[in-house]
Amino acid sequence: MTILQLKLLTPDLLPAVVELDRLCLGGLWNESGYQRELDSPNSDLVIWTHPTQGQPLSGLQPISVQVAQTPPLPVIGIGCLWAIVDEAHITLLAIHPDYRGLGLGADLLRALLQLAQQRGLSHATLEVKPSNHIALSLYQKFGFQIAGRRKKYYADTGEDALILWLSGLPSLI
Repeated sequence: MTILQLKLLTPDLLPAVVELDRLCLGGLWNESGYQRELDSPNSDLVIWTHPTQGQPLSGLQPISVQVAQTPPLPVIGIGCLWAIVDEAHITLLAIHPDYRGLGLGADLLRALLQLAQQRGLSHATLEVKPSNHIALSLYQKFGFQIAGRRKKYYADTGEDALILWLSGLPSLI
């Protein structure tokens, strides 16, 4: 059995995050892209990792999970938000394929929304492929609603993006 915890990303874990990004998101961001996010005062990067790695989530209860197998990567989940005025823009949320279906994505999303609330943000938005039924279901469980569509948003497939919106973060957490 292995214990994993939600932590803030630290620079030493960038190579593992880039590998997870390649596996889950097709190489959306490279190491310098993640480094820019780490350097930005308007970004939060949350990861699922070993308890001895990463930086604790300040002001949040520690969130841990026990998994049966030792993860193949030091990081098996990543989420990012941008703070823009009063809005949290969730730019990515990914869980290693071997660890999906365990509730890790929900815990990661909850942590991002709690960080948004700590920043004083009152709304959240994100884009999702209409064909990603699992992600869409997760977001809707958290109260996100479809607010619009971006035509041919995803370059890899030409698929549209659904724009999801969530109001009232303080009532959520």
